[in-house]
Amino acid sequence: MDIEQKQAEFIDHFVKQASAQKGTALVSVIVEATSHPSLFAFSEILAVPTVAELDGTENSVYLEVLRLFAHGTWSDYKSNSGIVPQLVPDQVLKLKQLTVLTFAETNKVLPYDQLMLELDVTNVRELEDFLINECMYAGIVRGKLDQLRRCFEIQFAAGRDLRPGQLGSMIETLSNWLETSDNLLISIQEKIKWADNMSELDKKHRKEVEDRVEEVKKSISAKQAEVDFCGIEEIYFEPGGVMDYEEDRSRPKRRRHPRP
Repeated sequence: MDIEQKQAEFIDHFVKQASAQKGTALVSVIVEATSHPSLFAFSEILAVPTVAELDGTENSVYLEVLRLFAHGTWSDYKSNSGIVPQLVPDQVLKLKQLTVLTFAETNKVLPYDQLMLELDVTNVRELEDFLINECMYAGIVRGKLDQLRRCFEIQFAAGRDLRPGQLGSMIETLSNWLETSDNLLISIQEKIKWADNMSELDKKHRKEVEDRVEEVKKSISAKQAEVDFCGIEEIYFEPGGVMDYEEDRSRPKRRRHPRP
């Protein structure tokens, strides 16, 4: 089962749980969802009406926790550690995984130094173990660890929830991509049309050459026939030819006298 299908099942599970609870009962649902090892999307849970009703209540800090896991990073948590509740170890791990996904959204090469700073990792060995065991084995990223260049080259990364205001930027990006694709399609169609025209011209030129060659062959054959016919006339009608031979036969033969 791929990660997208797993996400859909877990999201549906927690949305149903959140929809069936209110107030303080939602706290345990939020903690469980943000601690779950295979759940990395939270916007659908945030959209549940009973969850939104936590805003302004004594449990509103857990609404902020859910928003942090939907859009934030480990650095965001450290900056607001005095506002949101202390995270349990599974939540810490999850938020660091989400931090890697955030950086992978905009960069395909992640420097080790930047990742160690953002994840509070003290050495390269610890960082590489985290990327392999907690990110690649979890299926949220694929990539190559380059120890020589001290970087993580991203080949695939799961997407995070859209942040507020990010939808407009994404629509603009997709619109630009669509326009570029349309222009590229038009260019390809024009090149195909040009190639078809060149093919037709090539066929026409080839036909003209073949017709010309055929005309030359016919002309050569005609001239050869004319030469052959003239040769026959020379044999039958010129002096020393057949007519001379016939005339010679009509003359009286001389008698030979025996020698004395």
